[in-house]
Amino acid sequence: MNGKKTVVIHQPDFVPYLGFFHRFLHADLYIVLDHVQFAPRNWTHRDKIKTPKGEDWLTVSVKKAPRDTAINQAELATQTDWAADHLNLITQNYKHAPFFDEIMPHVHRLYAHLPPLLSEFTMRSIHMLLALLDINIPILYSGNMNPRGSRNALLIDLLKKNGATHYLCGSGSRDYLQMADFEAAGITVVWQAFNHPVYPQLYGEFIPFLSTLDALFNCGIKGTQKLLKEAA
Repeated sequence: MNGKKTVVIHQPDFVPYLGFFHRFLHADLYIVLDHVQFAPRNWTHRDKIKTPKGEDWLTVSVKKAPRDTAINQAELATQTDWAADHLNLITQNYKHAPFFDEIMPHVHRLYAHLPPLLSEFTMRSIHMLLALLDINIPILYSGNMNPRGSRNALLIDLLKKNGATHYLCGSGSRDYLQMADFEAAGITVVWQAFNHPVYPQLYGEFIPFLSTLDALFNCGIKGTQKLLKEAA
């Protein structure tokens, strides 16, 4: 052992796209960033699927709450049966997909029992997809780590508390990551190298960056595992 420890830090997104999981193939730990502010326009409660009219949102309904509500405090809405709407939307758009019968039972189990908190539900979706993708990685939660600081300082705090030598992050972080701060903390920043695979889809021209559910319905469990591992 050379003492190298690569860590991914990311919010608990709902049924995320393939690139979300690709990082875990190259990491030793996933820290769920669950104590930061819930932002309705982020991916923590929504992702996209494909329909005959193009991509469309699959959005989890959340109760109205103060603006500074943390992700791990946001509550699922109970006034409407949004879960049934999700299942109907998924069924309507994927019932003719090659692997619908293989994947839909897993989706039904996801929605069968709704916890009170959004983060609990989104993490259930992530655990479901991790199991289907045959990815095993330790998972810890930032809210349990007495997190300190914000932005870069917060990330460094979480990384140091978990003995990270390398921080694996997506290209979207390039706009705000201060490389010098990480270097000063003795942490090497590694940028994810993910080439989105092209696979057979329903409804015409290929659309990338959809929920992993799209790949699973179209390629099946084994096929999606193969897609992900080949996405260098």
